[in-house]
Amino acid sequence: MIKIEMEAFRSQLLKLARQSRGDIATLEDEAFHETDGMAVGNLSNIPVEDRAELGADNISEETTIGLFENESERLGEINAALERIGEGTFGNCEECGQEISKDRLQAIPYARQCMKCARNAQKEKLASPGNL
Repeated sequence: MIKIEMEAFRSQLLKLARQSRGDIATLEDEAFHETDGMAVGNLSNIPVEDRAELGADNISEETTIGLFENESERLGEINAALERIGEGTFGNCEECGQEISKDRLQAIPYARQCMKCARNAQKEKLASPGNL
């Protein structure tokens, strides 16, 4: 990969990292906000309407935490790609060593694997006993 292409991917990754950090901060604020003071200990004393609202709030909070975790993982992958640029290994598949296609890197600039190896890894993941 030529230096100008590498620098373009580096810029794209830095932009994604900034966006991701902003998304993480927003999700963190949403996920770990204080409740409105409703006690959760004894639900039988809470009116039905409030219990429904509390349940909806819990589902919303769990969803937000899941999004927070996904975005944190994505930021880790972006940072790892930036490290690979510094090491001179960016754009090479970590499985087979072949060059990752520019189309794949443009779609997912933090990709670690070429399409062939990514497909094989996905097939293996789907075939593992925990996913049946």
